[in-house]
Amino acid sequence: MTRTSTPSVAVRTVPRRLRAEDESRPGTSSTNVVLIGPPGAGKGTQATRLALALGVPAISTGDMLRRAVQSGSTLGLAVKAVMDRGELIDGAMMTEIVAARLDEPDTRSGFVLDGFPRTVDQAVALDRLLEQRGDLIAIELAVSENAIIRRLSQRRVCEQCGRNADSGSSHPASAEVAGGRPAHPTTCSCGGALRRRSDDTEAVIQERLRTYERATKPLVDFYRRRRALRAIDGTQAPELVTAQISQVIDRVFDHAAS
Repeated sequence: MTRTSTPSVAVRTVPRRLRAEDESRPGTSSTNVVLIGPPGAGKGTQATRLALALGVPAISTGDMLRRAVQSGSTLGLAVKAVMDRGELIDGAMMTEIVAARLDEPDTRSGFVLDGFPRTVDQAVALDRLLEQRGDLIAIELAVSENAIIRRLSQRRVCEQCGRNADSGSSHPASAEVAGGRPAHPTTCSCGGALRRRSDDTEAVIQERLRTYERATKPLVDFYRRRRALRAIDGTQAPELVTAQISQVIDRVFDHAAS
């Protein structure tokens, strides 16, 4: 079956300022975006796509943790020790890692955050980090539990770069099934092998979804109360999700005053 091509997404790449409800608030030139959604909602895919379109970095907690460990810094050694024990990184340590990342020069025009904040306490900490840096918009990717279980059970992750295979992209190598139709891709664009994660089983996925409901879902209410939340149907094709998020950002952000 021929796949209908999706029009390219036109996103302004000039600086923006948030159109505040209170016009007395000062404008900003930063485009600060947080992606919220359960595991498997597509946050990683959308972060990469949006960052490329907006000209700002995509910042994921997984990448930050890997960078911290590889740096050999005092903080990185502490992170490695926690991870080696099989424990979760606590909120204070994760906030410190994010603060260090947001202090780097490439974030001055904004960012797309994937995986942080995970709790309301972390969202409050992020507010403090963004003082004098502009406003923030939170995008919720809404996906049903059944769709999440189906997605994660089919997910493939690159052993080399750690990124998820983008189901909407072509890959240089893929397995084939009867009739020549492509099945799961087997090779990432970086050349690494794509494998299923050992924890992407239905029982583990359901537990992760329960954890999300307890700890992270309250973020939706937090940002909704601040009128900084926009919800997008994350069950659509990745290209359509990107297009809708981009339209939301273009409606919320105006050109910065010249």
